[in-house]
Amino acid sequence: MAPAAARVLVLVLALAAASSLAGRADALRSLGVGDGAEAAAQGDYAVDLNATSFDAFLTASREQFAVVEFFAHWCPACRNYKPHYEKVAKLFNGPDAAHPGRILMARVDCASKVNVDLCSRFSVDHYPFLLWGPPPKFANTKWDRKQEKSEIKLIDDGRTAERLLKWINKQLESSFTLDDRKYENENMLPNNASDPKRVVQAIYDVEEATAHALQIILDNKMIKPDTRDSLIRFLQILVAHHPSKRCRRGSADLLINFDDHWPSNLSLSSQDSSKLLESVAADNHKICGKEVPRGYWIFCRGSKSETRGFSCGLWVLLHSLTVQIGDGESQSTFTSICDFIHNFFICEECRKHFYDMCSSVSVPFKSARDLSLWLWSTHNKVNERLMKEEKDMGTGDPSFPKAIWPPKALCPSCYRSSSRTSDGTLQVDWNEDEVFPFLVNYYGKTLVSSYKETYMESLQGRTQVGAALADDASSHAARVPIGAALGVAAASCTFGALACFWRTQQKNRKYSYRLHSLKKI
Repeated sequence: MAPAAARVLVLVLALAAASSLAGRADALRSLGVGDGAEAAAQGDYAVDLNATSFDAFLTASREQFAVVEFFAHWCPACRNYKPHYEKVAKLFNGPDAAHPGRILMARVDCASKVNVDLCSRFSVDHYPFLLWGPPPKFANTKWDRKQEKSEIKLIDDGRTAERLLKWINKQLESSFTLDDRKYENENMLPNNASDPKRVVQAIYDVEEATAHALQIILDNKMIKPDTRDSLIRFLQILVAHHPSKRCRRGSADLLINFDDHWPSNLSLSSQDSSKLLESVAADNHKICGKEVPRGYWIFCRGSKSETRGFSCGLWVLLHSLTVQIGDGESQSTFTSICDFIHNFFICEECRKHFYDMCSSVSVPFKSARDLSLWLWSTHNKVNERLMKEEKDMGTGDPSFPKAIWPPKALCPSCYRSSSRTSDGTLQVDWNEDEVFPFLVNYYGKTLVSSYKETYMESLQGRTQVGAALADDASSHAARVPIGAALGVAAASCTFGALACFWRTQQKNRKYSYRLHSLKKI
């Protein structure tokens, strides 16, 4: 057998063996590129491919997308670019990848004679030359920039690590950052999760919690004739006030199509309704974009896999909503939150405790301040109860014990005085005039500002929602404008359409929240 053929056979057999190892693509990456751990130790996370390994490797790759850099080892610009490329590759490749199995980062040296024809296949005309696409689409194919409807794209703005990652995030509607680290609870705990410098990371966990909540609702078929209205009202709040732009878009899309998925006359006893619910669950609607859920937590990460996580992310979401609403929305937001937890939070004991605290409110809320402080106080009461239970049962997170919040170090002006009881319980005389602005800044300005978007990106998202709401009028309605004046006008029309939509929903779905008349669980 010829040496080249033997190498190919060995490669194919090795690929087949590697593919059986728990679905991990990093096992594949060791093929043809030396030891993966050794390469990572040397700072090389991108996979070096050549004409012999290129097609077979990309065919076998399990990642959804690939970035392939074509370069020349003699090129000074390529040498200078390599550290930038490796910074991004480290996020997705290798044993310490923060986001393994998402994107394959590969490199091909066009200065090597064996790769001349391979580089010609992809019309490489400068260095470094970056292409993006599903890995199998690179195998056994030719590409040039004039090609229409190709799934392979030229990355035209990736000359730094920051710009390359921004380009990738735009394609995936993702939020990867160069600071992302591997999810290992024991080794990657935040030093101080209450630090305002860390809460900016909570935006990703709020997205994760939102997606997880919807998945629980779909998986457990919890949308019923007597619960659908409460979900509609909660989605309306998310459309207007969710701190993540893409969650606002996804909530609007789900709301617009709600009656198609769950008609108001839905009867769960019918065979058709069962099939409908299954089909919606199978669609796996991504309320915060196709890249969410990601399957891990950042700000809400616990030292144990069973601590913090979803419950933490949901609390952050609720706090964020209450500090962003207007005074006129305070009572409706309160009833929507209470109703949502009562109908869709799957932990029965937690649901009952929260319902009891909602039931204890006898006077309607007249301001966002009152609602924000109520939720903050309620959260502290929950923490006080869980502190005692977790201490008795030994089930708490040793690195993140429940505590009265915010700590004095984080907001000293929030405390008028504090003392400890005989059993060690902290008693605080709060200055609520200081607590409220702290909550607004912490869960509002600080959190929302962490989700960066340009003015045009923001405007484009709003016009897309407005166009969807306008339905048939969308072909004649707002588009992303060239002039700033047209942009302002288009945005105004969009929000007018959105407001009109909400008013129509309110008229069509009259829902009275009789909190005290509901039968307690």
